[in-house]
Amino acid sequence: MTESRRRRWLHEPLVHFLLIGAALFLFFSWTGGSGGPDSSRIVIGPGQIEHLAVGFARTWRRPPTPDELKGLVDDYVREEMATREARSMGLDREDTVIRRRLRQKLEFLVEDAAEAVPPTNAELQAWLEANPEDYHREPEVAFQQVFLSPDRRGDRVEADARTLLQQLEALGPDADVEGLGDSIMLPGEFDLAPLLVASRMFGNEFANRLVELEPGRWVGPVTSGYGLHLVFVRERIEGRAPELEDVRDAVARDLLTSRRKEQLETMYERLLEEYDVVIDMPEPEASPATADATGPAEAR
Repeated sequence: MTESRRRRWLHEPLVHFLLIGAALFLFFSWTGGSGGPDSSRIVIGPGQIEHLAVGFARTWRRPPTPDELKGLVDDYVREEMATREARSMGLDREDTVIRRRLRQKLEFLVEDAAEAVPPTNAELQAWLEANPEDYHREPEVAFQQVFLSPDRRGDRVEADARTLLQQLEALGPDADVEGLGDSIMLPGEFDLAPLLVASRMFGNEFANRLVELEPGRWVGPVTSGYGLHLVFVRERIEGRAPELEDVRDAVARDLLTSRRKEQLETMYERLLEEYDVVIDMPEPEASPATADATGPAEAR
């Protein structure tokens, strides 16, 4: 069997269902089995007793004493008997909680089967190429800003900004901006971060200008919701489509989520082929307006 055929075979939902069935068979064999729900025979095997002991140890951080272990086994027997009696009386048939729990357990088994075969590099790359917008890296920028307040400077704010810009241009990238401009409840220096951070602090208009500004020189004034800013862009990384290695974990997570959904859809489609589903919808009740409209017509 070729490698490609083997991979296709492993991805077949029917194969996963067979694996689930085999796993359930092995599980009940390991636990010792308890017979069917209508059986009067209850067998508690070594595997099930060990499982009870491990559960006790996880809760109490110590192994159970012989008396405690006997109590666990006795309680398990009572639970098994009560469960069988309740099912024989049909108490599980119209219980929404039980029905929902059984459905969840079945779906969990199918979803686990979807993760039995890890996605290959080719599958991950194909998913990334098919969904590039989900993993696109937005621009990142590091910058410095000096603020000028229109409320404090009034009509002089733009002239002051031009004067201060000339001063900063002369000082260059290592300008000491301490004491320059007006105070604001935002830092003057911003390390490299996604553009969204600047957008949240200064607004979209300011952030969009950061993408356009030439790095390595003082420019401005740049307008924000606070006022005017003189800005020095130290570093900018353009938005880009990432390489697979940069987002492998996120791609794998999303691919497996999609695979689980597909497996569930496939399971329910197959089950629908085996069941005869009849849906008898009730007749719609006539509204008061409809009744008023039809009444006189019948009288005529």
